[in-house]
Amino acid sequence: MREIVLLLLASSLLSTSTTAKSTIEPCSSNDTCNSLLGYTLYTDLKVSEVASLFQTDPISLLLANAIDISYPDVENHILPSNLFLKIPLTCSCLDGIRKSLSTRYKTRPSDTLASIAGSVYGGLVSAEQIQEANSVADPSLLDVGTSLVVPLPCACFNGSDDSLPAVYLSYVVRGVDTLAGIARRYETTVSDLMNVNAMGAPDVSSGDILAVPLSACASNFPKYASDFGLIVPNGSYALAAGHCVQCSCALGSRSLYCEPASLAVSCSSMQCRNSN
Repeated sequence: MREIVLLLLASSLLSTSTTAKSTIEPCSSNDTCNSLLGYTLYTDLKVSEVASLFQTDPISLLLANAIDISYPDVENHILPSNLFLKIPLTCSCLDGIRKSLSTRYKTRPSDTLASIAGSVYGGLVSAEQIQEANSVADPSLLDVGTSLVVPLPCACFNGSDDSLPAVYLSYVVRGVDTLAGIARRYETTVSDLMNVNAMGAPDVSSGDILAVPLSACASNFPKYASDFGLIVPNGSYALAAGHCVQCSCALGSRSLYCEPASLAVSCSSMQCRNSN
């Protein structure tokens, strides 16, 4: 049933926009989940600049990619062009569909909707989607400094895949990609990718956006905790408890390991009473 609904929604939405396919997840509640975007840097950028593009936390960005955060001034570290990153994103339920509208982009000289969609955001969004989200009457007339909502794809699927914890990565298919190659890269199967993305055949085209399930470790934090429901993908880290706790999920593991974070932040609220 999930596959039929997804396919119908994707077909109806894409018939009026671009030829590239994108997985659409219907939803009926206002809950959110942690998801990821697969993003390739279009130029050399500082960690803080990449984080600003997606309005995400720089440290969380580094931890999602298992990049060391212990050295000084890490947010100004330069990441090289063409580096592939997993961008942490909060996925919401809006108008009955899973998506994120939390990212905003301020236009610069020579920007067009096509260049913003294709170059800056690497095909994760189309010019038509940006135009519709911002009610832009004439896409050829963009004033410098205009703040645009960038609707980005995301998926939750209840934080599970085949009843096991999973975080979903929105992946833009490249010309050299095959479904089998994507499955091998992310340690899943062709049949699982086809099921998640409601595909009738294992065929993909450049520009398609797939929801890729990443094996993960789920937390057992109580419901009253601010990090309740935290799920960490294999091979990455996440901060919890206001950056006081660092949790990791080893490759191939399903068990979350948490320890005091190395960041120099005040964690007095976590100390035992009458103790330092």
